[in-house]
Amino acid sequence: MKPGMGDMMRQVQKMQNDMQKMQDELANKTITEEAGGGVIKVTVNGMKELVSVELDASVVNADEKEILEDLIVAAVNKALDTAKKIEEDEMGKITKGMLPPGMNIPGFGR
Repeated sequence: MKPGMGDMMRQVQKMQNDMQKMQDELANKTITEEAGGGVIKVTVNGMKELVSVELDASVVNADEKEILEDLIVAAVNKALDTAKKIEEDEMGKITKGMLPPGMNIPGFGR
């Protein structure tokens, strides 16, 4: 092995371990977002999986089914976007400094 190769391999191994730990931590985080002034609440986990949907009784009206569906989609998308940002921030912390200056790959070297 060339000098420095062992250090690089240890760095890669540490990054892999840190990434696995981050994934485990993200699976345990939950993000709740609302739509329609709070009448729709959805919760996703850090792995971007829908965990729950809460509907205020006032929005359960067969005549307004399409509005309700749109609000649910809006709340889910908002929660998933927040989960994605959290994941990118955490990944950036792990990969910071791993790429040479000037290289811009999302999630690396932020």
